[in-house]
Amino acid sequence: MKNQFLILFLFCSVLSLKGQRLLEEKENFTRQDTLRGSITPERIWWDLTSYHLAVEVVPNLKFISGNNTIRYTVLKEYQTLQIDLQAPLKITKVTQDGITLKVIDDGNAHFVQLLKKQKIGNTESIVVYYQGNPKEAIQAPWDGGFSWKKDKKGNHFVATSCQGLGASVWWPCKDHMYDEVKNMKISVTVPRNLMDVSNGKLEKIVDNGTTKTYHWSVDNPINNYGVNINIGDYTHFSEVYKGEKGNLDMDYYVLKYNLEKAKKQFTDAPKMMKAFEHWFGPYPFYEDGFKLVEVPYLGMEHQSSVTYGNQFKNGYLGRDLSGTGWGLKFDFIIIHESGHEWFANNITNKDIADMWIHESFTNYSESLFLDYYYGKKASSEYVIGLRKTIANKKTIIGKYDLNNEGSSDMYNKGGNMLHTLRQVVNNDQKWRMILRKMNKKFYHQTVTTNQIEAFLSRETALDLTPFFNQYLRSIEIPTLEYKVENDVLIYKWTAVVKDFKMPLKVFINQEPTWIYPTSEIQKKSLTYKKSTLEIDPNFYVYSKEVQ
Repeated sequence: MKNQFLILFLFCSVLSLKGQRLLEEKENFTRQDTLRGSITPERIWWDLTSYHLAVEVVPNLKFISGNNTIRYTVLKEYQTLQIDLQAPLKITKVTQDGITLKVIDDGNAHFVQLLKKQKIGNTESIVVYYQGNPKEAIQAPWDGGFSWKKDKKGNHFVATSCQGLGASVWWPCKDHMYDEVKNMKISVTVPRNLMDVSNGKLEKIVDNGTTKTYHWSVDNPINNYGVNINIGDYTHFSEVYKGEKGNLDMDYYVLKYNLEKAKKQFTDAPKMMKAFEHWFGPYPFYEDGFKLVEVPYLGMEHQSSVTYGNQFKNGYLGRDLSGTGWGLKFDFIIIHESGHEWFANNITNKDIADMWIHESFTNYSESLFLDYYYGKKASSEYVIGLRKTIANKKTIIGKYDLNNEGSSDMYNKGGNMLHTLRQVVNNDQKWRMILRKMNKKFYHQTVTTNQIEAFLSRETALDLTPFFNQYLRSIEIPTLEYKVENDVLIYKWTAVVKDFKMPLKVFINQEPTWIYPTSEIQKKSLTYKKSTLEIDPNFYVYSKEVQ
């Protein structure tokens, strides 16, 4: 029974990671995967300027209809423009300057045939009209789409989530991470007894009689999957956080009957803000404010509109994924999903194959939250406790140009990789400044793994190429093989990539010291013939004593 419980716990822990996909990963890729995941010729020639998404949601029919006005700058003369929208939604019309254009459909990619000459440097726009019954999420947020639920009073409770699957599952857009829109307006029409909460600041509410339209404005660049709509019988409360860039509006939207629970539980939000501004620098979206919005699924990092469904409990739905007790000191969803405001929404991967940039740093942010409030011991015990869910069966980096994310090890293995790097840097103040500088250097940018690796190598003054090759591109964990012969420690790294030379803190007869193993045998003289060696557990490595 004890073993069965342990297996069940580990299974649930692995599934509990937001990015763990419930479907088997693809090995055979199609033309649709390429059209979705690559920067096609029909995408690269135009640069997004703004969106105005206007959509009406009819919950009774699980039906949506609307349009998206897409403004762009012409980078290269070209006459075909790719718009993405996933079935069963349908594009009904596309216009430019009021003229209806021909659209050639290829699965979920739609190629608009432009009549107007596209001249380099010009700013143009098209309007894409669409409608239908969008894909319903089976188990949001892992399987995206619309969540059509009802609250316990029978009111419609509706939300979107679409990471990985793509924003085009519910609205027409340029659905690739490399080109973030500069700003955006979102207008959502809902039944008049309900409220919509989306990204950015609420500009106005228009009463249409039987419906109301909520107009939201986003003044910062935003990735497609970060856009959301949340519809419910909400009530609202707020506070002003005095942060590094001045006053920050923090708004909270919850179902009316959960107000008192939320007022207590959401005190983790300003605590999060204080800790993360300390570690990562100013919250990246002061102009758009920060929101926590209750939804009928677990939660997601929608930019400035973080969604929440953790049942007003600490831990992950009341569980500590680390098994150390420290995970019950905070609300997992508030801390983890808000950490994505810095890593995913501020710094965004260009290709989903590099999604570790989002998830490894954000997983690591959980331990830094603990570090800020409870100290390094708590932080270390928590991140080390998460190692039990690491599979090491597939590499963290996925396949490029195919909308293919890497292994779910990007969470706990990625967090432990960064915790290990902190030990190598061996200077907490320097490490903190590196994290802050990273968010400043890549402020509101889309990036590649190579850029992040180069930045960290430069800032640490270390060649981290072998380090990242080991943890991101290999499934092997560095193993220190060692033995003590008389008064000499003999040691080397095994199961490592070429040129791996990570220094390691060990305890010899309980005294801390550094050794510098490579894949070649190294020797270190010891004071005593019978010496013991223990590895600092903060390093994510294995050890093996050999005879």
